[in-house]
Amino acid sequence: MSSAAAPSAALLDSGRLHVRFADGSHAAFITKQRLIDTTKIPIDIRPSAATVHGDNVAIEWSDPAHTSVFSLAWLRQHSYDPKLSESPLTRPRDLTLWGASLVENLPTTPYEAIMAGDDGLRDWLNNIDRFGLGFVSGVPANPKDTEILARRISFIRESHYGGFWDFSPNLEHGDTAYTTIALPAHTDTTYFTDPIGAQLSLQFFHLLEHRGKGGESLYVDGFRVAEQLRERKPWAFEALSRIQITAHAAGDEHTLMQPTPALFTILRSDPTTGQMLQIRFNNDDRSVIDHLSADDVRTFYAALREWTLLLRAKDNELWTQLLPGTAVMVDNWRVLHGRAEFSGFRRLVGSYHGWDDYRSRVKMVCGAGRAKDFI
Repeated sequence: MSSAAAPSAALLDSGRLHVRFADGSHAAFITKQRLIDTTKIPIDIRPSAATVHGDNVAIEWSDPAHTSVFSLAWLRQHSYDPKLSESPLTRPRDLTLWGASLVENLPTTPYEAIMAGDDGLRDWLNNIDRFGLGFVSGVPANPKDTEILARRISFIRESHYGGFWDFSPNLEHGDTAYTTIALPAHTDTTYFTDPIGAQLSLQFFHLLEHRGKGGESLYVDGFRVAEQLRERKPWAFEALSRIQITAHAAGDEHTLMQPTPALFTILRSDPTTGQMLQIRFNNDDRSVIDHLSADDVRTFYAALREWTLLLRAKDNELWTQLLPGTAVMVDNWRVLHGRAEFSGFRRLVGSYHGWDDYRSRVKMVCGAGRAKDFI
């Protein structure tokens, strides 16, 4: 014999709101306040009544007269005394780690679908969020349409390279990207501050033209390699998560880029879940390490060797030849990129995008689409 679930209820005790949910669980809360100076709220303030109306809890205040309304679903999601739901702030992201075999089924979204509406954009964003990179097929091979596509995710971040950049191997900047030589797997802008000593998040590429040979693109899932290092060489993982280094960009005559704060680690993981958060590695831009002790210098170089060997393992390297019409957005906090040496003329366009702008787009397009559902 089954009985109907008890209705939700709310009561006040010792200045706290106690909510009983329909399944019998309960949690206690204090007031939620965003619009006034909280230092002006008396420490002994007490509400006069609390009642449940449908899916909401209404709290009455008498001095001054005011009614606060909270949804039961929101209170459950953000409960803490006790916790009834996992906090969105500590929930691990749903990631798919990959290796070289991903080349057989690259996560790709048609350009027309992305430009047609949020369904296509959602697919592209989900690919970037899940795999750390998302390809786009059928892109018109011109700068204007490519830039419009990039802006479907967020506005473009300016840097000393410009905004939406259009470059060929002409050494316009003192950077190896502006040459024809091979580039090993790396993340970009390790020397930037955006905004807490973190390189820019997304990097967009579209090869418009290549008259020559070579230039295949290289991608490596840094999170997968970090997990391999953690499992096989835990001392090296610990070292690259602890020992701080710095970077610089000084190729241009009137430019010296260094991050603030100056020091960072190559590997950064969530202290609560252990999930990887960021890879920050460009051996070509790595700066001096004279701030380290002799022991840490030796440990760092030994760990760096183990890290680099795994980065270059064949089953971790995804090689593909970009062609006009295929663009790719890369999560620069996760996926390292590079290219093979090439000959001839090669024209590439692209842009940088910030982490906060990108994550906001993921939440609003791929999530509930309402900011209040996340806070």
